[in-house]
Amino acid sequence: MGELSLEQARELLLERVQRIEEKEEIFLCDAVERVLAEDVIAGHDQPPFPRSPLDGYAVQSEDLQEASRLCPVKLTVIDEVDAGYVSEKRVERGKAVRIMTGAPIPDGADCVVGQEDTDYGEDIVEVYERIRAYENYCFAGEDYKAGTRLLKKDTFLGAVEIGVLASLGREKVTVYRRVKAAVLTTGDETILPGEKLSDGKIYDSNLYMVTARLSMWGVQIAGREHVSDNAGEIAEKIKAVVKGADIVITTGGVSVGKKDEMHEVLRILGVKRIFWKIAMKPGMPVLCAEYKGKLLVGLSGNPYGAAVNLELLVKPVLAKLSGREDMRLQRIQAVSESDFSKRSIVTRYVRGYYIGGMVRIPEGSDASGVLGSMCGCNCLIEIPAGTLALREGDKVWVVLL
Repeated sequence: MGELSLEQARELLLERVQRIEEKEEIFLCDAVERVLAEDVIAGHDQPPFPRSPLDGYAVQSEDLQEASRLCPVKLTVIDEVDAGYVSEKRVERGKAVRIMTGAPIPDGADCVVGQEDTDYGEDIVEVYERIRAYENYCFAGEDYKAGTRLLKKDTFLGAVEIGVLASLGREKVTVYRRVKAAVLTTGDETILPGEKLSDGKIYDSNLYMVTARLSMWGVQIAGREHVSDNAGEIAEKIKAVVKGADIVITTGGVSVGKKDEMHEVLRILGVKRIFWKIAMKPGMPVLCAEYKGKLLVGLSGNPYGAAVNLELLVKPVLAKLSGREDMRLQRIQAVSESDFSKRSIVTRYVRGYYIGGMVRIPEGSDASGVLGSMCGCNCLIEIPAGTLALREGDKVWVVLL
């Protein structure tokens, strides 16, 4: 087995990459799950005027001090104002303005009485409840004041942050550009979906799985292609795609078989590997190098092995490149609801379902070439090196996916 631990391998890669600092201005509707590259300062109060939080009547609170169901206060309705419009009338003693939710509170009024506490009068309204000054009254700047720093540079933009930017009237926003990754899968035994399946062939799931996962992390796919088991051809493809990528990811060809060509590929490219093999299962024979200042990461050709490599080794690198704190590995403790009888000579990662502090292993094969039993899984169960077996009730660490 490999001499390097997963943690050592990860550090060797992380020390070779730097945060991408290139910026771009994009439309707000395209900015979800991007990383902000500027501080955002409020240019106005929000709301920019006092407004009503409900449908009712804008009045002076002094008029309502004796109001009750038995002895309602009668006020003259002098105007009606809807959201998006402004009343030109001033509310004096004995007067009221019919007002809708979100409409600016007219001058002179210091509270709003909800229409359910009135008789809904149009010319004269009867008010049945006492309302205090500034009750049912949203002040200008209640959300934020002009000059406030609302969002810090490096903020991950989710739905709420996009909403805040929209409330500022921002049509565009400056973000860091996305990480660009090229993905090459290898193997003479694999063909692409859509082609006719013949004897000895299987469909290439790695190309689709890897690019789909990268896309879920906000990575821009700078190239995706399946290549035959030919070292010269693989090397030429890498030369072609590395120009437009921050990282090149391959699957397959990293073991020691006759058709494992990635070692020869490195020789053709004239680069030395950073490491080969990690003390872990699955995905032990991962091969990493640096070519033209970009990381070249050769994942296992086995689908589950490739998936584990991608989550535990590549994802932290992408997190550093993109500055996305939300992508950092989340490792928590859980109690196993399942037995796992295999001995773990090195650290092993088993697919699992985590919920409420408990984790269970799905039914089906746990082999590194099997992907189907990973459907619906939301974590990897970490079984330490030297463990003879995992038993129900044992405490374990899990990495959330």
